Amino acid sequence: MGDDMSRINRKVEYSLMALQFISEKPLGQLASAKEVAEITGSPFDATARVMQILAQKGILKSEQGSRGGYLLVRDLATVSYHELMECILGPTAIVKCINDKHACEIDATCRIKAPLFKLNDRLVSFYKGISIKELLDTESSVPKSGESNSKIAQELR
Repeated sequence: MGDDMSRINRKVEYSLMALQFISEKPLGQLASAKEVAEITGSPFDATARVMQILAQKGILKSEQGSRGGYLLVRDLATVSYHELMECILGPTAIVKCINDKHACEIDATCRIKAPLFKLNDRLVSFYKGISIKELLDTESSVPKSGESNSKIAQELR
């Protein structure tokens, strides 16, 4: 199966799992990458790597030592989904030429560059408008008993 641009990258999934787990811990309590991987079922190496990246980017703080781990240092209401994606994956681009004009062999004759740049800009705006806190808010994102997914879809429109 080929790449599906609407599919969330696994590393972004692991970072969301880690952020959700850490945000639910009591204030000041550290979480290790091992603990996050065990609880969420995500692979340890990938989980540890995204947690290191989130610490380097100032979303988490890493504390070393035998009782070390990670602590949430940014309010997830102030971290957009776009910021998280760019921390983990780099600049957002739906096509190669957005970040590297020489990456495409048909750049000189391409007639859809402008529409794709517009689409990319709209996606970036949409992703910037969603905070990680909003995204991970299970109270509003999980259908309540008797509530259908179509009702939630109507609310999102």
